[in-house]
Amino acid sequence: MNALRRILYIQAALWAIAGIALAVAPRQIVVSLFDQPPLSELTWIRLVGVEAVTVAMLMVLVAHRLEDLWWWSWAFAFVETGTAALGLLNAGFGLRPGQSGTLWWILGAVGATFTLALLWGLLQTSREQPLP
Repeated sequence: MNALRRILYIQAALWAIAGIALAVAPRQIVVSLFDQPPLSELTWIRLVGVEAVTVAMLMVLVAHRLEDLWWWSWAFAFVETGTAALGLLNAGFGLRPGQSGTLWWILGAVGATFTLALLWGLLQTSREQPLP
């Protein structure tokens, strides 16, 4: 159970950092740092940042009460699987000619890593404390 708790805390920290950065400075992060095409409306990116911070808060909540709520971590595994799939698919097939894929490769790799880590943590935890 401690492994799953650590994974959730690390994952929550990364989601919170990324979310705050996107909410506060979306143009600098997306356009300047990752060389993505500029958007006329940045509210969508800020919204993603706020939602990322909210997901991080839920991860911490579940990690604090892991003995009772460990199976809720499946929701975070689902989020990470979707994030990894979308990032990798966009990096591989969705970029316009000349568009940088760095952001999407990073997003896909980090998502895949956390998906595997969460699945491993869930497996270990289910052995320690099976569902009733």
